[in-house]
Amino acid sequence: MEALLADKVQSSLTQFMPRNALFLCERLCAHFPSEINLQLLATCYLQNNQAYAAYNILKGSSMPQSRYLFAVSCYRMDLFKEAEKALCSPNEPNSEVPNGAAGHYLLGLVYRYTGRKKAAIDHFTQALVVDPLLWVAYEELCALGAAKEAKECFGDDVALRIHQQHFSDLTSRNLNISIDKQGLASNVETEQLLSSNTVTSSMPSKYLTPYDTPSPTAHQVSGNVIAPPPLNRNLMHLNNNALGADTPTKSNSNATGQVHRRKYVDESKLRKVSERLFESGTRRITRNSNKDSTPNVNPSTTVNGPPGNRLFGSYNSTSRSLSALRSVTLRRGPNRSLENFDEGRRHDMYEEMWTPSENNLGTTHPSSTSSMADARSTEQDRVGGVSVISSHDSKLLVGIKELLELLRILGEGYRLSCLYKSQEALEVYHTLSEQHFNTGWVLIQVGKAYSELFEYAEADRFFDLAHRLSPHTLEGMDVYSTVLFHRKDEMRLSYLARELASIDRLSPQAWCAVGNCYSIQKDHETALKTFQRAVQLDPRFAYAHTLCGHEYTAMEDYENAIKCYMSALQVDERHYNAWYGLGVVFLRQEKFEFAEHHFRFAYRINPVSSVLMCYLGMALHSLKREREALEMVDRAMEADPKNVLPIYQKAQIMISVERYDLALEELHRLEGLVPKESTIFALMGKIYKILDMQHKAMFYFGVALDLKPPAADVAAIKAAMEKLYLPDEMDDE
Repeated sequence: MEALLADKVQSSLTQFMPRNALFLCERLCAHFPSEINLQLLATCYLQNNQAYAAYNILKGSSMPQSRYLFAVSCYRMDLFKEAEKALCSPNEPNSEVPNGAAGHYLLGLVYRYTGRKKAAIDHFTQALVVDPLLWVAYEELCALGAAKEAKECFGDDVALRIHQQHFSDLTSRNLNISIDKQGLASNVETEQLLSSNTVTSSMPSKYLTPYDTPSPTAHQVSGNVIAPPPLNRNLMHLNNNALGADTPTKSNSNATGQVHRRKYVDESKLRKVSERLFESGTRRITRNSNKDSTPNVNPSTTVNGPPGNRLFGSYNSTSRSLSALRSVTLRRGPNRSLENFDEGRRHDMYEEMWTPSENNLGTTHPSSTSSMADARSTEQDRVGGVSVISSHDSKLLVGIKELLELLRILGEGYRLSCLYKSQEALEVYHTLSEQHFNTGWVLIQVGKAYSELFEYAEADRFFDLAHRLSPHTLEGMDVYSTVLFHRKDEMRLSYLARELASIDRLSPQAWCAVGNCYSIQKDHETALKTFQRAVQLDPRFAYAHTLCGHEYTAMEDYENAIKCYMSALQVDERHYNAWYGLGVVFLRQEKFEFAEHHFRFAYRINPVSSVLMCYLGMALHSLKREREALEMVDRAMEADPKNVLPIYQKAQIMISVERYDLALEELHRLEGLVPKESTIFALMGKIYKILDMQHKAMFYFGVALDLKPPAADVAAIKAAMEKLYLPDEMDDE
């Protein structure tokens, strides 16, 4: 009953019926209370999203698997201290982490979300050592910026280690299966022997003949079923002889059967048997060694029995042919066909040796012959098996190397993406074959890389292709919605948000897309509510915290914006968008030193972002460190020549150092790149006013007003126009 219930519980979990599994597992634990069954019940609770229930039933458990499941439930409930205690007991600091690679990975997550980066890296690395194919551990190392190059994590030495692990695991699994099959076959054939002995003992003695020993059944002849264990004393006697035991002692329990057999053996048969029994031992061994492995039995002899029974002669020839075919078997247990072959010989000798016990003294048992045949067959199996196993292992090793080569490309691309070396990552991804490149995960990574390069058109193309190929995938769709936000494509952004919400209304990516829809329409309050809903659905979604901070910044609620950015950094300290947001807040609050600190921290994480370089230059310019600011702005222009923000900032720096000609040169460059930006023309008007060129200043102020700038800029431009013809002293006042 216990095995049946456990099997049905596992079957229900496999078929995605957690409620049925939970009901049956509760019955299992009620009738058979044990910690192993509690582990199965906890698994049902976790599959049914009831981590609190698994937490309560496993609290205080000591078995390694129980501790791991308890830690999983604690992690889902954000009880990181209890999860750490379950995985790594403080009383036993050197104890082994339960559940191998998965346990190290879970402990790494606990350390990561509690701010212990070094310990998290150690456990993620250890998880990869135990299981080199644990991709999620490598992803976490990449996210922490601590991943080694993919060729080191997925190299040829790793392939050999995986091959050895696979071989040892397969051997262990086959050994367990073999043990189970032995037990099953023993039980089945035990019942068959019992039934056979019962029928034989119930038959009248006048129907018994010297050939009425049990014949092998059809499934025994096939060599796939293990020979039955000796259940009666006669079979025990024969097995002892086959093992080379000393002169056996017959059982008194079968004395009646022996009398019947001796009664119906004629005298001529007894004389022939006696002559064979008293031959010299040397002659008998020589004769047996020169014979073929098949006993010399007349195949035309029949037995009075069921139609399925055959004589041992035909049975032994079948066994011999099966022995020759066994060289193709990759995983062998004991030599089953030879066991049956020896059993057949023992039954044949049993017929010949059915004489009084004193005649058995001094005879040589045929077990030596069967031992020699077994040795020869074992040698053949060893030679043939090694060649087949070697061929199989070579194919397995080739497959492992192909898999690791694929993981090397994917891993290196992902590592470079996490280091924000987007151009190099794109080059790696483009080396993939077409069948792997045109998959949802790869296309999303390519789209993210293009978005980091601010090539939003290319990012849009690859995100759209990924969404078409895998419309059910939600990962990366938050970045896709941001790309559409920057492209100001309201219609497609709205359609994407509606589609994501219809797929899964409880996904943070869907709510981020909805929030971007409201944000692009300047409805910051509603956008903030939707971003907060995303945070509520997944508190570990760092990007949702950052988007909340952006909305608070747009509403000039800087205190709450700082809180949101700090929450994002608690989830992911390498989330440079949050560091950038803090820098912007402090820059607006004119806390320039704090702004420089946060911009520089973001720049260390993403050293190729021209936007971060530019804002760092703005902070340095505000601190009157013009030379450093100019160097940083020039570096930003080299990193992304299409980015207009560094050019505008360089013009501002040139004005502050009174290099008006260079400032006008940069602004005229911007005029060709963004002809509808009112700020550029307003700044040109300001420069011409300083140069006492009132007509040109008035012209550019008028162009700026015609482009319909924001209300605050309109007031500033009109004020500058009114002061255009005033004396400089009054203008300064």
